[in-house]
Amino acid sequence: MGIVEWAKSPWGQDVPIHIAWALIYVFAIAGLLFLIAHAIYVRYFAKAEEYSGSGATATVAAHVPERVQRHSLAARLFHWVMAAAMLTLLFTAFLPKVGVQFAWVTYHWIAGVVLTVSIIYHIIHATFFMDFWSIWPDKADLEDASNRMKRFMGQDAPAPRRFAKYPLENKMYHGVILLTGLAVILTGVFMMFRVKTAIFPRNPYLFGDMTWGLMYVLHGLAGVGLIALIMVHIYFAVRPEKFVLTKSMVFGTLPKEYYLEHHDPERWVVENGSSESSKRAKASA
Repeated sequence: MGIVEWAKSPWGQDVPIHIAWALIYVFAIAGLLFLIAHAIYVRYFAKAEEYSGSGATATVAAHVPERVQRHSLAARLFHWVMAAAMLTLLFTAFLPKVGVQFAWVTYHWIAGVVLTVSIIYHIIHATFFMDFWSIWPDKADLEDASNRMKRFMGQDAPAPRRFAKYPLENKMYHGVILLTGLAVILTGVFMMFRVKTAIFPRNPYLFGDMTWGLMYVLHGLAGVGLIALIMVHIYFAVRPEKFVLTKSMVFGTLPKEYYLEHHDPERWVVENGSSESSKRAKASA
């Protein structure tokens, strides 16, 4: 089985038209297998987390509020609007391919517009109103990841430090979802020229057959990739040890005890309910 379906153009040229729809099941099963493997690992093999150092001093802990602000209202609204748009896109794209027939095109492109606008908003908000670098891996993240791997393999290595605002796995997931989402959005915007919408005049001749075909293939590959990625995201969101983070995406805050146990006050500085990480980053620069 190939991953791309081909057709003949009016000029006899072989051109790609879309992905093989069996990939829907391939990525769904891959996501499910990851969930099962991770659940087994956590249940039977994972060890208790160990961190270097003794954590926050009494002086630092005394200045940490009982509820630590993790997500602003603007960030939370973006997250849930994006989530609704993303799920709508997946259901409208793939349900017809597995036998659930309905008039899906209009719902699909409207959800795509909502997703695109929300992402543009997030880029502006994260760049100018948030600590932009807090979601990107830094040297400390990579060093700690190396130490964790060595300890997992039974080698001598120092215990990792407590996390900054976002652990490395969150940062890596953000990078993957960013690339996949941009691939879906950029190809989807051009694909809107192939259908009748209230935004662009229909122009199916904007690109040649080969370019359109490759665009549909990239859009489809990114789409089925998002099936597995969103399955993983929801899985971690409902795990008991991670559910406190999910609640912070609803209410905006974390308990003080969770912050002190898992986060390094030197890497994610909070005081009186507001994050000072951006100020610290600017001062260091």
